[in-house]
Amino acid sequence: MTAAVDTLKLYERLKAADLPEKAAKEIAEVIKDTVDERLVTKEYLDVRLAELKAEIVTSIIKWVAAMLVAQAAVIAALVKLIQ
Repeated sequence: MTAAVDTLKLYERLKAADLPEKAAKEIAEVIKDTVDERLVTKEYLDVRLAELKAEIVTSIIKWVAAMLVAQAAVIAALVKLIQ
């Protein structure tokens, strides 16, 4: 997952601002590396969101199943008490 960064354009703008060539090149690379490490793409977010939705649905199903078992146990205990 990488975001597009135009390092050549960055380099040229920094050079146009009278920065030495080596400094302009290094700054452009640092910006590119930072963007690549810190930003995420829409595709990554979509995949992660789908994973989270699946985890939530699984958790809800487990919770509802546990509640049904608990409800059945309570009803069985009440029926025994009534008899």
